[in-house]
Amino acid sequence: MTRNGVFSRRQKLEKLDGFKSFDHPPPDSEELHVLAVDDSLVDRKVIERLLTISSCKVTAVDSGRRALQFLGLDEESSSVGFDGLKVNLIITDYCMPGMTGYELLKKIKESSTFREIPVVIMSSENILARIDRCLEEGAEEYIVKPVKLSDVKRLKDYITKEEGEGEKSEERVTLKRKFQDACDNSPSSSTPSSPTPSSPLSPFSSPLSSPSLLESPLRRLKTNDGD
Repeated sequence: MTRNGVFSRRQKLEKLDGFKSFDHPPPDSEELHVLAVDDSLVDRKVIERLLTISSCKVTAVDSGRRALQFLGLDEESSSVGFDGLKVNLIITDYCMPGMTGYELLKKIKESSTFREIPVVIMSSENILARIDRCLEEGAEEYIVKPVKLSDVKRLKDYITKEEGEGEKSEERVTLKRKFQDACDNSPSSSTPSSPTPSSPLSPFSSPLSSPSLLESPLRRLKTNDGD
């Protein structure tokens, strides 16, 4: 469950349900967009730097409320103007004033629009009860600070893998639907077959059981000679 201060929901599921993780996904074809949330300017700059080195597009905000505004989930304020910009990953600090990372996680998982976005919790405190609560609420990972470049690269690889698998699954569903529609709309090629006339003498029937032979002149002649 833990790997150098990293607590993963995937590893927990792997132990419970036989879930298999993939460490070597195919390379991504487009830049991933990460929303980073941390009230500490220093920590925010660090995570932004690591994500940039990993070729990720980064949007950094200083609070959970600002993150909700960015996503358009803040009921008190309108979106900050990034409507329609896809977010592939949200990484947030746990201890923040006003709204904790755990509360932000719950808000995101309650949203029908953003619940599928992976959320990673960062914290300088290694508290087991807090870790379990975040993972059970749906956090993808719980990383104990300082966050390292290897952590960011691993997360990027995982997100890329999941994005690729999701696209393949959608393609399979689309192809299956098109195939089914083609089968439903195609004209029937089967035509009713005309009944095959029965043979006068079936290979499985006895010659004596054929009415034509029983009533033939030869049969009657033999019968009369016997009399």
